[in-house]
Amino acid sequence: MPIFSYKATSFDGAIHEGVIEAPDEKSAIESIKDSGFIPIKVARPGTKSRLFDIRGWRKADILTFTTELSALLGAGLPLDRSLNILSEITDQKQMKGVIKAILKSISEGSSFSEALSMHPKTFPKLYINMAKAGEAGGVLDVVLDKLVEFLETSKELSEHLSSAMIYPAILTLTGGASIIILLTYVIPKFSKIFTDLGQTLPLPTQILMSLSTFMSNYWWIIISVFIGSWVMLRRYISRPEGKKRWDEFKIKLFRDIVVKLETARFCRTLGTLLRSGVPLLQALSNVKDVIGNTVFASAIEKVIKGAREGKGVSAPIEKTGVFPSLALSMIKVGEETGQLDSMLLKVADTYEKGLRTTVRRFISLLEPMMILIMGLVIGFIVVSILMAIFSINELPM
Repeated sequence: MPIFSYKATSFDGAIHEGVIEAPDEKSAIESIKDSGFIPIKVARPGTKSRLFDIRGWRKADILTFTTELSALLGAGLPLDRSLNILSEITDQKQMKGVIKAILKSISEGSSFSEALSMHPKTFPKLYINMAKAGEAGGVLDVVLDKLVEFLETSKELSEHLSSAMIYPAILTLTGGASIIILLTYVIPKFSKIFTDLGQTLPLPTQILMSLSTFMSNYWWIIISVFIGSWVMLRRYISRPEGKKRWDEFKIKLFRDIVVKLETARFCRTLGTLLRSGVPLLQALSNVKDVIGNTVFASAIEKVIKGAREGKGVSAPIEKTGVFPSLALSMIKVGEETGQLDSMLLKVADTYEKGLRTTVRRFISLLEPMMILIMGLVIGFIVVSILMAIFSINELPM
């Protein structure tokens, strides 16, 4: 049976370390809990713990911090003791510094949300406002649980989208590298042979040789143009007008994916905030900060204006014209039945599932198209060389 090393805390805040036998990590965690301890770190020797592995303030690190803090508060430990335990067991200096700064602010009379707001680069507004709502209702541990669920779902969706693009990216890099090597290293060798023979080459071969010569002699121009275009595009996108036009272009090009992604993100964030007790207008303002597409962000501004005028949520959303009809119908039902938060989360679940299906379908079409294009390019190179070789063989001896 596997052996797991663990670090846990008791209800009085004392740290305990040891080893435990269990069939898997989940069983080890349950055994530690049954022994009356709160597990902080559980891992097989030589591996990294999934419970607590903080290197820097990234999204995954905020998720880990929130998960552990929620577990400690849920076990009945006071906030200051919980934060103190986290600061003691954290090896990452930056993380330790921020936690100690939060502890200091709390000891000086600040609330937890106020202490978090002093670190805006680490904790987003959504996080701070949910913590504030949890403090106001005396259910900070419950709100942190909801935050954990929200962060985990967002992380899973982001990882799914990223992993789906790994194979096409590898295919593009390897295929592109192969073509570049052929044009800059292999073809020039044939070009020298054909030139020495003085034979008139077929048109495809002439085109190939000209392209190879240009790439071999002026590769620095190609790289400069590529880098310059990339820098100019980044600068253009960094401007508000450029960002808007770029987002509009993405919607036209990948409408199904972008609409499902932003709809799921909008509903997941707003539903989580409302369920945590954050007021509607404040929640909508937080959602606007989370949305990555400026077209949808502008639409949410209109929703905020409509909600401020007492028009509710569904009517202003309908007027924006950017959200799909199914989502709109479900939001209307949720608003009419007084279950807007629950319905928003159901909409998010629906569109996240739909997004995964759409991405899989898109990748299944993209991969053969990329293979076909690269096959045509490499096929053109091979056929052009063969045509030249055959034309040489036809020369009179």
